[in-house]
Amino acid sequence: MNRLIKSIERRLATLISFFLKKIFNLSLDEKQLSDIIQFVRFGFVGISNTVVHYCIYLICLLMGIQYILANFIGFTIGVANSFYWNNRYVFKNNEERKRFWFFTFLKSYACYGLTGILLNGILLYVEIGALGINQLIAPIINLLITIPLNFIINKFWAYKLK
Repeated sequence: MNRLIKSIERRLATLISFFLKKIFNLSLDEKQLSDIIQFVRFGFVGISNTVVHYCIYLICLLMGIQYILANFIGFTIGVANSFYWNNRYVFKNNEERKRFWFFTFLKSYACYGLTGILLNGILLYVEIGALGINQLIAPIINLLITIPLNFIINKFWAYKLK
């Protein structure tokens, strides 16, 4: 299974590299290709986080919970899922991070708090309240903004120890 995942990651990174070369005439070195693979991994974790968050959000809506509170509950459970997988799979757990895992955990929640609660909440309010976008679709639209922003903040702050 691990071989299959690594093969898929490598193929996606190669495909992205190919398109960057063809479209922008950019060639990537090994470090840049490694960063792309890391972003692909972050994307896989993000998909699982999104599924968890969205399923909890829908369950809460079905239980009659207001959409902002439903988003908060889904967010809280989704971030715990993200932290676990990002720590083990994306930003590889090292000895120093193992000792300070709780600090990384808090920083991770802060990152997702910024984008998942504050930014996502504002976007939901505008999209649903002002623009009339369906409350089932608005959180999906928000992913176009929050996923790249989360990767950058996590990579360069939450999982960076020094």
